[in-house]
Amino acid sequence: MAEIINMPRLSDTMEEGTVATWLKKVGDKVSEGDILAEIETDKATMEFESFHEGTLLYIGVQEGQTTKVDELLAIIGDKDEDISGLIGASSTPNKVEKTTKPADNESVKEVLANVNVEIPEGVTVVTMPRLSDTMEEGTVASWLKKIGDKVSEGEILAEIETDKATMEFESFQSGTLLYIGINAGESAKIDSLLAIIGPAGTDVSNIAANFTANSGSVKSEEPIKTVETQKQETPKQEVKETVATTAAIKTSSNGRLFVSPLAKKIADEKGINLSQVKGSGENGRIVKSDVENFVPSVQSSVASVGKFVPAGQEDFEDIPNSQMRKAIAKALTNSKFTAPHYYLNVEFDMENAIAFRTQFNTIPDTKISYNDMVVKACALALKQHPQVNSQWFADKMRLNNHVHIGVAVAVPDGLVVPVVKFANEQSLPQIGAAVKDLAGKARNKKLTPAEMEGSTFTVSNLGMFGIESFTSIINQPNSAILSVGNIVEKPVVKNGQIVVGNTMKLSLACDHRTVDGATGAKFLQTLKGYIENPVTMLV
Repeated sequence: MAEIINMPRLSDTMEEGTVATWLKKVGDKVSEGDILAEIETDKATMEFESFHEGTLLYIGVQEGQTTKVDELLAIIGDKDEDISGLIGASSTPNKVEKTTKPADNESVKEVLANVNVEIPEGVTVVTMPRLSDTMEEGTVASWLKKIGDKVSEGEILAEIETDKATMEFESFQSGTLLYIGINAGESAKIDSLLAIIGPAGTDVSNIAANFTANSGSVKSEEPIKTVETQKQETPKQEVKETVATTAAIKTSSNGRLFVSPLAKKIADEKGINLSQVKGSGENGRIVKSDVENFVPSVQSSVASVGKFVPAGQEDFEDIPNSQMRKAIAKALTNSKFTAPHYYLNVEFDMENAIAFRTQFNTIPDTKISYNDMVVKACALALKQHPQVNSQWFADKMRLNNHVHIGVAVAVPDGLVVPVVKFANEQSLPQIGAAVKDLAGKARNKKLTPAEMEGSTFTVSNLGMFGIESFTSIINQPNSAILSVGNIVEKPVVKNGQIVVGNTMKLSLACDHRTVDGATGAKFLQTLKGYIENPVTMLV
């Protein structure tokens, strides 16, 4: 059956999209996950993947053309299928490819049909949604509903941590929350079983077990938790006695160890001897939590009289990597080992900047920081040196005429880079207000993906931590990043005399594929003019 593919909403503010490139042509085979096209949004040019398999039968928007969100983009179906009745038809709401909406019941039914399991009327299987264009897996930060709670369409089910931010995930269905497949703190791949919603009292244990087993999703080692199984739980006293009995049965009569594959993998990584681990699963089976909570016993003795034995004990804590930490590691590793970095180091005289800021902040209800001044100066300098404001692609270099400056912000989980859009067109107070607002959202995990997309240059400032100088890794696809140190009072030479002065060290990391040494040096000269004579930024 043919599937209508509509123009997707790839950012929260997107109203229309332009097809930059088609990666498939009419007649080509399309597999689920294949990139259909590159679509230019109001934020960036993004890859759009297919959620269907078949043959590309029709293209409704040609390269370079623009259309509204939810308008006909393409049709995928069986080869030689008659689609004449679909071309020119109005958009079909339930066919819209939304990155924020989970897989519908049709795709779930396909999985369950293979094992002859039917979904009762009114029951909806909710899967882990794709909440950002780069998201591959998500972590449930918290559940706002518990099993047995009533759920209305539009209510927030859970907070999900992606590779970019922690976002609220709302329900697209009404009913009772019957099952939770991913507990708070656990991670799973896109389309893994997240929850099941339906009429109160419906037994969904068979659906949960079979969908998880046959969809290729990450399977939790926790027992299936549904409304029905909770009612039939063994009293707590009996559970404790059962665990005490089965925990001792670690091996079968032939000496085989009962252990889950995931627990075995973790044990191998940590170098844990599984024969020393007590299993808490069925029949003493060792599961993930047993390995993670295992503490080896200290067995030491004095080998000889008078030999000194340390009294201390090695101790450590393993903290699971958050989605943000994984994303940072992936992005920075990719940048460091694909972009040929080089560094240009300079030291600016800050006497005029200090005096300028002091005078500027005497204006009522106005307060700007040195970082705001650096952001503004960079924005103005980038307009004069577009090659530093560029991006590298395999087949081209893009010189950006707009200036969107990313400002690195430290958060408990790592680092995020919210973006000040069109920074060259904003005043110093506007930049100060924007940076303050974005930094506050970052620390409270309230940044949206749109507020972290589209940077053309990045500023990283550690001066407030007393760091005099440092170098940074380029925030790709940017071509450069500026590292800003603190202002230091020190002896300087002026007019042949040693006097007390104030200086600031900066380091520009450049991608040599797009920014040559002379180009980077000229940019810093222009930046120096603005920083050392800040009144010129007001002209």
